[in-house]
Amino acid sequence: METSNFSVLQRRTHIERLETNTFDLAIIGGGITGVGIALDAVSRGLSVCLVEKHDFASGTSNKSTKLIHGGLRYLKNFEIGLVRESGRERAIVHELAPHLVTPQKMLLPLVKGGTYGKFMTAIGLRVYDLLAGVRGADKRKMLDKTETLAKEPLLTESTLLGGGLYAEYRTDDARLALEIAKKASALGATLLNYCEVTGFKYDALSKLEGLTCTDLISNTTVAIKAKHYVSAAGPWVDQIRAKDSATYKKRLQLTKGVHLVFPFEKLPVSQAIYFDIADGRMAFAIPRGKVTYVGTTDTPYNGDLDRIAVTKADANYILNAINTTFKTVNLSLTDIESNWAGLRPLIHQENKSASELSRKDEIFNSKSGLISIAGGKLTGYRKMAHRVLDVVLKKEANADRFKASVTEALTLVEPHLKTTEAANKYQDTITKTLSAFGLTDPYQAWYLCATYGQQADAIIAKAKTFNAAPTEALIRAELWYGVHFEMVTDLTDFFIRRTGRLFFDIASITTFKSCIVNDISAYLGWTTTQTHSAITKLDRALEDATTYYEADFNGN
Repeated sequence: METSNFSVLQRRTHIERLETNTFDLAIIGGGITGVGIALDAVSRGLSVCLVEKHDFASGTSNKSTKLIHGGLRYLKNFEIGLVRESGRERAIVHELAPHLVTPQKMLLPLVKGGTYGKFMTAIGLRVYDLLAGVRGADKRKMLDKTETLAKEPLLTESTLLGGGLYAEYRTDDARLALEIAKKASALGATLLNYCEVTGFKYDALSKLEGLTCTDLISNTTVAIKAKHYVSAAGPWVDQIRAKDSATYKKRLQLTKGVHLVFPFEKLPVSQAIYFDIADGRMAFAIPRGKVTYVGTTDTPYNGDLDRIAVTKADANYILNAINTTFKTVNLSLTDIESNWAGLRPLIHQENKSASELSRKDEIFNSKSGLISIAGGKLTGYRKMAHRVLDVVLKKEANADRFKASVTEALTLVEPHLKTTEAANKYQDTITKTLSAFGLTDPYQAWYLCATYGQQADAIIAKAKTFNAAPTEALIRAELWYGVHFEMVTDLTDFFIRRTGRLFFDIASITTFKSCIVNDISAYLGWTTTQTHSAITKLDRALEDATTYYEADFNGN
């Protein structure tokens, strides 16, 4: 099959569906929360549409720490329910896509004057395991100083007391959201990126009866009708609520989280580390492929929602934390390869700092019928969808015609790699295939398996049809796959959210930019003006990922 329903080449068909159907549910926002709701709803039997003003997962869902984790630090704030739910959900999500959500042992060094002492850490990790239902080899283990240094020789020995080792899971947040969106589409949902909600339509009783949208690709108006409407717009939730002209007692408080990416040889950590920062916060250092990334910050944010700067102060804060924790590395701004910054759409609470704000999600109901959800964590996307559907179905006269949720067992990627062991075996298989093709770097097999799972077979087969060097043929095959099967509409969709190259392999963008521009222009029939505009947008993304600004952008 040369294309799928989830292809930009089917865009006109998607718009026609949006305009000619009355859906059970219309969703605003294509991040992890929105697509999670779409999948839950369509798999229960609801007719569903979703619109996203940028690309899928282009906001918070592409800018997290990229962990499916239980949130150990939330125990400090006594958010027991959140830790229990997150801890158990991570195991479920791992089973849904084992190649994409992979086990990651996390080392918690204990240091003099640190956040966690030995006794409290031992208790905390045990409670964490109990709440999360952790069993067997994944259970926490306390380490003495010698054992901790053996696990991570880079740690500063003079302040080290010991450590704790516990289980987490690593993911690619944008890929996870994308696979959920693809699954929802395969089950019959209509999802469209680059389609912005510009207004609401109401009936005589001031109840919401339609969305007015703008297709940002063709600059045409799209009208959508549905029985129920949900806003899962993340940091933009308050903006959407303002369009609804509703007043709310609660509002969002946005906080900024920054991550820095280093070549692995500059920060060659042996495994993932969860470490102290001098101000009482904690940070992660996570090895991934060719790099190690470190974050995050947690500061109040009032700037531009569409362009989030990494400031020199942000970068220096993380650099100081790294250089204090890891002996001899002595990193500086010039060692940073790339960066990203995202916003957490948290619920405002009086007299609480950014770090103290709860990560729990909350649902708001408008008198017009608009249902909004904000807060929450990447890990909890399924449970957030359940809670939203509970609200939707309470308003539905014939709710009994819909099934109970099935997403706990609904695998996300076909063919499904059932376990981590199966994913590792598949990676070994494609290592041999790629070697025969002329690609002997083991990174390529790891990257393809971790990114696409067994869908990589189609990419490798396509690569063999290009008359090009193997590395060029492979990335061009990825673009072909992205356009035909993953709704790639723009250069940034491909280089940032489908492949993660802006963050984890930024040099490859410069190397292959020209051939990718040529191919996507041909696939999508771009004019010279459209091509120039796409290049300009990509260049700005490259600039932002490698620049440290004096201040946040103000949005004006």
